[in-house]
Amino acid sequence: MKEYLNTGSKDTRSGFGEALNELGKQNPNVVALCADLIGSLKMEAFVKNFPDRFFQVGIAEANMMGIAAGLTIGGKIPFTGTFANFSTGRVYDQIRQSIAYSNKNVKICASHAGITLGEDGATHQMLEDIGLMKMLPNITVVNTCDFNQTKAATIAISKHQGPVYLRFGRPKVPNFTSADQSFIIGQAVMLNEGHDVSVFATGHLVWNALEAAKILEEQGISVEVINIHTIKPLDRLSILQSVKKTGCVVSAEEHMRNGGLGDSIAQLLAIEMPTPMEMVAVDDHFGESGKPEELMKKFHLEPDDIVNAVKKVISRRK
Repeated sequence: MKEYLNTGSKDTRSGFGEALNELGKQNPNVVALCADLIGSLKMEAFVKNFPDRFFQVGIAEANMMGIAAGLTIGGKIPFTGTFANFSTGRVYDQIRQSIAYSNKNVKICASHAGITLGEDGATHQMLEDIGLMKMLPNITVVNTCDFNQTKAATIAISKHQGPVYLRFGRPKVPNFTSADQSFIIGQAVMLNEGHDVSVFATGHLVWNALEAAKILEEQGISVEVINIHTIKPLDRLSILQSVKKTGCVVSAEEHMRNGGLGDSIAQLLAIEMPTPMEMVAVDDHFGESGKPEELMKKFHLEPDDIVNAVKKVISRRK
């Protein structure tokens, strides 16, 4: 199995912050908006270096989305920043009506997604956001796995014409992808080739999928691990090619089972290639307050849970 080195745990939101500051230097049309969470979104450098291109709207997220939509009319590329639950659930009407419907070039950047937000609890642990965003026409949905990929994705979406939802997190997680990677929207990344099962992972669970693959390899099970960083548009070709080879699938994500990555893959397979499948995800529950590592264990999102899902789906394969 290919080895991936954790070069040091970093929070993915810092990858966003570094990239936003770089974009400020590269493109004078890049502007940023924040809903009273500059520090949490790691936007301090952009605010300091480009104060004339930063808009602090306060705790008025719906207004922020409306302002961002308006700024695109003048050719600006607005990046909005707040927590995932405020970036989606609180402002769904504004995103649908003002951004998605008219295909405005707004980059909706959402931190503190999933249960790894931790002690802030269920009200802040957004587990439905991918489903909300992927259902809207015109919106691209990206969910990155580490610091380097978040930085690369932030730069890539600035060059994409149209609305994007970029999802990342709060905690420090292993940083294992290349610092000079080429991030291509809609193109999955093969991390480990295998022939017994396809594991499609996104976000924080990509590293867990690699850890699970190591365990399974020691037990004689060859795991193909693919990083699906773009939920929409989904890389249908890569998924179908892998599944044709392995004949069974596990999806892994820090999101609700309903509406997430697994849901999209299951829909694709049901139409194109019916295949035994298991999903590692939160199963129709709100989150709760607790340490991130404790919550990952309680909600069955650890490497061992992926291992168990792999063994279960292989047993179902004909």
